[in-house]
Amino acid sequence: MRGVVADPYAMLVTGHDGDRACLLLDDGDVWTYADLDRRSDELAGALRACGVDAGDRVVVQVDKSADAVALYLACLRSGAVHVPINTAYTTSEVAGLVDDARPSLFVGRAGAPAPEGVRAETLGTGGDGTLPGFASAGTAPVPRSSDDWAAMLYTSGTTGRPKGAMLSCGNLVSNARALVRAWRFEPDDVLVHVLPVFHVHGLFVALHCALAVGAAVRLHERFDVDAVVADLSRSTVLMGVPTHYHRLLAHPDLDAARCAGMRLFTSGSAPLPAHEHTAFAARTGHRIVERYGMTETMILTSNPYDGDRVAGTVGYALDGIELRVADGDGAPVPAGTSGTVEVRGPNLFLGYWNRPDATAAAMRADGFFVTGDVGHLDEDGRLTLAGRASDLIISGGYNVYPKEIELVLDQAPGVDESAVIGVSDPDLGEAVVAVVVADGPLDEAAVLDACEGLARFKRPRRLVVVDELPRNAMGKVQKAVLRQQLG
Repeated sequence: MRGVVADPYAMLVTGHDGDRACLLLDDGDVWTYADLDRRSDELAGALRACGVDAGDRVVVQVDKSADAVALYLACLRSGAVHVPINTAYTTSEVAGLVDDARPSLFVGRAGAPAPEGVRAETLGTGGDGTLPGFASAGTAPVPRSSDDWAAMLYTSGTTGRPKGAMLSCGNLVSNARALVRAWRFEPDDVLVHVLPVFHVHGLFVALHCALAVGAAVRLHERFDVDAVVADLSRSTVLMGVPTHYHRLLAHPDLDAARCAGMRLFTSGSAPLPAHEHTAFAARTGHRIVERYGMTETMILTSNPYDGDRVAGTVGYALDGIELRVADGDGAPVPAGTSGTVEVRGPNLFLGYWNRPDATAAAMRADGFFVTGDVGHLDEDGRLTLAGRASDLIISGGYNVYPKEIELVLDQAPGVDESAVIGVSDPDLGEAVVAVVVADGPLDEAAVLDACEGLARFKRPRRLVVVDELPRNAMGKVQKAVLRQQLG
């Protein structure tokens, strides 16, 4: 409902005892909730000194740190729109997103090149950088309501052109509350946080669940399997991606005794192999909770906290979220029948930034959002995903959009055409593979070098040269056939 108060900053910070431990850092430092409130106040003052007003975009590409968390909260506090982008993105990729977002401010890492045409400041990992130099405390939080714009995260599609998904304060608050209920978060929880803070999983799922109840967060700058295993004996919750669980299972010290105090392991961002789900339960005594979400909707479904956590399924719709599986016209199909997953609820994004065409194409007339994923519902409403209607690859928890890579490959010397697919990989979940047709002698190293302008996780791990790409009667490349041949 428009106008309803929905203040994510108050939910995450000011509603808790300031003396409670909040962020537990790799170097042993501890930030209380009062520390986080004070630092976000300083950074909100810095934003104001840089000319950022409520509703302005702030594009952020910084390393994970306590200050990075405080900067996100400073945006919420000041009414600015937080636009985090992947730290692996190259200068040219960043420039394209900044050009699209039209921010008032870009905040990057100290020493990194800044995009042109926008004010740029830097934020370090320990209070350094140029942004804190503008700090001035005493910034009163801007009142927020459910329909106010809070954040924008970039996603993409088959065109390869990024789209900014606009998330509201109501989206953030409603999803955090639903997850706290579903996963039974309490103030005494201690979350092992190993995810990046530039996408939904790390920023809005993991952090929000813990901070919303005043719990503590062990904030790891990156996933170090030794450090994570050591933390399990003094924590209660771990949220990860399948790659993390694959690496944990390879660690000799992972056992039930070390996990005795843990109460919850969740996995998302990509399908968790059923055999690893079973192996983890055998080693630790814990069955991982798989859930399902996306940038435009945050978390939609989860396997139950109590009850069967069925490997290969993503569970039931969260409280307040309507879920259906539909045919091409949006009509619900019977239980057990495959169709497109569609969703409606307070978690649903505001739309795509400056892309009314893309927003309209993704929405039904009755307000349901078409996810593009294919699956089926059981008689009791449990959702099982069968695959993606698009050719999206999820590698190590990161989204990889084939079209973007194909556009680069097609310009490489000697390449006539290309197709990029994901094939099964025991560590990454899916590995990026480029399949190309050559129009003459081909220097494979030069072709791969052409992808150096892409973030590392997007670059093909393997190059396969074929005489022709398989196509259907309509001339469309049959990527399923390629995956079958090369997987």
